[in-house]
Amino acid sequence: MKATAIAPSNIAFTKYWGRKDEELRLPENGSVSMSLSNLLTTTTVEFSDKYNKDEITINGGGVEEGETNRVIKHLERVRKMAGPAIAGLKAKVVSKNNFPIGTGLSSSASGFAALTLAASKAAGLDLSEKELSILARQGSGSACRSVPSGFVEWLDGDTSDTSYAVQIFPPDFWDIADVIAIVSESKKAVSTSQGQQSAQSSPFMGVRLSRMKEKNERVKKLIEERNFKQFGELIEAEALELHTIMLTQTPPLIYWTPGTLQIMKLTSRWRAQGLPVYFTINTGQDIHLICEQKNVKKVVAKLKELYFVKDIIVNTPGEGTRLSENHLF
Repeated sequence: MKATAIAPSNIAFTKYWGRKDEELRLPENGSVSMSLSNLLTTTTVEFSDKYNKDEITINGGGVEEGETNRVIKHLERVRKMAGPAIAGLKAKVVSKNNFPIGTGLSSSASGFAALTLAASKAAGLDLSEKELSILARQGSGSACRSVPSGFVEWLDGDTSDTSYAVQIFPPDFWDIADVIAIVSESKKAVSTSQGQQSAQSSPFMGVRLSRMKEKNERVKKLIEERNFKQFGELIEAEALELHTIMLTQTPPLIYWTPGTLQIMKLTSRWRAQGLPVYFTINTGQDIHLICEQKNVKKVVAKLKELYFVKDIIVNTPGEGTRLSENHLF
């Protein structure tokens, strides 16, 4: 009763911020994202009567109480679905990331997607992609987007059964890349989950929500047309709009560092110099630079010139959550 899963993080081109339902993590709006090839979480789960309590290890160390409780709550969801055979069994969970956590790279998305598949398989469940996405969403909203491969839409549902993610285009549909600049590995002080609870206090939230359906349809059309210039302009404006909501909610939420801002400003300069590249930012300080794959080396070279960039991670459209035979214990 042991299983291991690998799940990708994802980069949202249109963002989700604010929830209709806190318990079910139903978002205020749908969103469109891309699963990432090189930001991965691997998680092994075993249910057994040899464990007296749920044991959780992430990246080789201890886990904060709040995060432990969140994982245990998700294990309880799986136990409930699996029924009497699993109900009384505790689990051992070992998870590792190949990228920094808590810096805005959506580690909770890959983490809960991997946990969902590994735990459900270890419990003897055989869930469909839709069922996995619905279950993963309840652990971390954006985790539902990490279940499918390639380009993904999180459907804007009003119930748990209608709020899940689907693939809209496979990974090889468009040769774009996400070049991530790690400007700080410090964990953010306010979690995404906590910050979202104040979203409605922004005076601009209503305006944002009134435009999101149209924006999602437009970004899907631009991906379908492979219109990189207009796509880049849209996702850059969308990232700035998201952070405008954060800046104007109460209390305000400021995730950017000086390095984040400097790269945002440099991106427009690089475009003026003939390098087509656009930024997007999640709920953190690290910045995603979206370019066509043929320009990856040029973007990486630009970032290597910046003394404050700690690391660079290159991603292409990637595979979704999948099982692995390489257990962590």
